[in-house]
Amino acid sequence: MTRAVLRDEASVENMVSMDEAEVRQKLAALKVEHRDLDAAAEALLCQTAPDQLLIARLKKRKLLLKDEMAQLEDMLIPDIIA
Repeated sequence: MTRAVLRDEASVENMVSMDEAEVRQKLAALKVEHRDLDAAAEALLCQTAPDQLLIARLKKRKLLLKDEMAQLEDMLIPDIIA
């Protein structure tokens, strides 16, 4: 297994053991980081010779954060059995 897969599995295990307040706190922190990465990517794009590799890395990190935020948001919504 790669380190990324192991890290993701550990991250999921940590999320399962969180209570609602911790989930909301983590979600808020991820949203701030996501917004900061967006601002950083925009600033890089405004440069005369933007570093495309760095921009790609920032965008990839943003996608990972968005996935993690979606998982946390799903934890806050109760399962409804129809």
